[in-house]
Amino acid sequence: MDQKYVIPEIGSALQQRKFPTVLTWNRLEGRPRTHNFDRSLKAEVRDALWMLTRQWQVGEFRADDAGSPFLAKLHISITEVDRYRARPGEGDGGVQEYGEHIPLEVRAEQKRIPFTREGSEISLDIRLQMGRQWSRMLEKSGKGNYIKKFLAGYPFRLPERDRDHDHLFAHREVWQQYAAISGRCIDGYKVYRFLEGSSVADDSGLAVDPADVADIDTLGEEFRRWYRNLYSQPAGEADDAWVPEKLEYRFECIAREGEIDKVLKAESYHSGHLDWYAFDLESRTPPAGGAGDAGDNGDGGDTGDNGDGGDNGRQKSFTDTFIPSHVEFDGMPETRWWQFEDSKTDLGDIKPSTTDLAKLLLVQFGLIYANDWFMVPFELPTGSLARVKGLAVTNNFGERFWIGPAGRGADDWQRWGMFRLHGITAGDSRDNLLFLAPAAPKVQEGLPLEEVRLIRDEMANMVWGVESIVPLATGFGRSGHEAAGEVLSYHKSFVEAQAVADYKASVYYLAMTTIPENWIPLVPVHKPGDNREVQLQRSAMLRLIQGDPLDPPAKIRPRTSLLREGLDPRAGLDPHDDEAPQVRQPYYLHEEEVPRAGAWVRQHYQRTRWTDGEVFVWLGVRKKTGKGEGSSNLAFDQVIDAV
Repeated sequence: MDQKYVIPEIGSALQQRKFPTVLTWNRLEGRPRTHNFDRSLKAEVRDALWMLTRQWQVGEFRADDAGSPFLAKLHISITEVDRYRARPGEGDGGVQEYGEHIPLEVRAEQKRIPFTREGSEISLDIRLQMGRQWSRMLEKSGKGNYIKKFLAGYPFRLPERDRDHDHLFAHREVWQQYAAISGRCIDGYKVYRFLEGSSVADDSGLAVDPADVADIDTLGEEFRRWYRNLYSQPAGEADDAWVPEKLEYRFECIAREGEIDKVLKAESYHSGHLDWYAFDLESRTPPAGGAGDAGDNGDGGDTGDNGDGGDNGRQKSFTDTFIPSHVEFDGMPETRWWQFEDSKTDLGDIKPSTTDLAKLLLVQFGLIYANDWFMVPFELPTGSLARVKGLAVTNNFGERFWIGPAGRGADDWQRWGMFRLHGITAGDSRDNLLFLAPAAPKVQEGLPLEEVRLIRDEMANMVWGVESIVPLATGFGRSGHEAAGEVLSYHKSFVEAQAVADYKASVYYLAMTTIPENWIPLVPVHKPGDNREVQLQRSAMLRLIQGDPLDPPAKIRPRTSLLREGLDPRAGLDPHDDEAPQVRQPYYLHEEEVPRAGAWVRQHYQRTRWTDGEVFVWLGVRKKTGKGEGSSNLAFDQVIDAV
């Protein structure tokens, strides 16, 4: 550099201002010469030829996708589900009519509310609720003078304190509540059981005035209707879709399409939310004279835009015209140049792995092809099977195209589709049907009433059903471990303490270790006449108390209805079923239902509101994968140090 431009000791030179043209700044600002920024914000392009050449270079002049749709006409056929069958192929359950007034979860999941267990009264909360309702109905109808008579005839009575009623006296809160309501409240379930198929005149203890018999009987019908509307329960075996040997639900929905029945089979439903992925599609030829009328096959012509044409039974065909609109979603690029996107959804910050196909497809759609997608709105009725015949699209160049449904190719590897039903046969898998299940949009779940954890114990060579939550007689769930300890302590209180002899030997023999009473064994066995090599049979441990006079010792029965299959009546709402003599039946569980990770089954009350505002409450079950194996520390024939 020329030395004339070099200032020696520039620091002192700047401080003394020896050179007026040499200064320092810590901030540079532009000084606008006008207050009008319109031209600056226009971002004018001076070289239009350069822009044209760039468009030619990237191939925009080929106009492969330059046309935009402005009119679309959709042809679609709809078939509504009109029949339902619980546990197909088992028992006497036949095809029943399915209406639109009830969500499918309620119809499939509903289980009977248990009111008795081994002859003892349980579900005190619902019994009290029914009793209060019956008293209010009597009071409101001007028959309040009969409340005391029903209280005397159908009261709660505290039984004798003995070992047969450990479900009451072993738990302090249950005993306190039962003692508080004994002789003071009406047992509404007993009233319901009596009024079912009977007249109040049949009970001489009530001493009902003959002039009031008809009114009270009519009131009883309203009472029974109120209870059935309050809690959704299966009316019998034909309505119960629960399969105890698999701890799952099995049912099917049927819709008639032309001369073929489209059967939607849910073989193993247990997740708690019904949607298209819970069903498999099967086509059947209905028997001669079967239920349902053959509907239109949907191959007819234009039936008009009002959707009223082509109606034959519960099948309709529509041809409607729409104006397509761009698909919009959070995080998509804005169309205006100077408009900035918000940071709520940052698609560019997604970091999927090379094997995460779902995320890769989402990122590709959002960042590359988002502006190429258009939406054609169409409302489908719930509980319907929709078949898209095709879509006629007219673009802004006046060209008209016929677009068939996706996945119509003959080769499986060329077929593509979303929300596709899995077909049981090859022909069904190519059926382009969209099922909009009549499922509840939101379900509220109560506190768990029962919870069973199924774990594998390889050391004991069996499966354990650990009742982590058991139902108390009050109608609420309780920790199974705590409840088992209270029951054992209650039974020990009836046994006199035995004097323990002094051991002189250094070791002693232990025949078998003890297991908590909430651990129910499931032993692998071969069921006679069954093609399965091994199934899990419910067994029972003995309640061994030193000095217990019971001979033989009592067997420990499960307290959850999930594991009490075969011990209690499994019928529907017949009020006399719980009084009928019950023969104990063995309970077998399929071995594959308990994988190495185990299983977790929970039962609780659920509540939802349907499209017409009606509220449904039912008792349902959920099943999930467990958390691995476990050990009960069960051992036999041990020699233990006495010290």
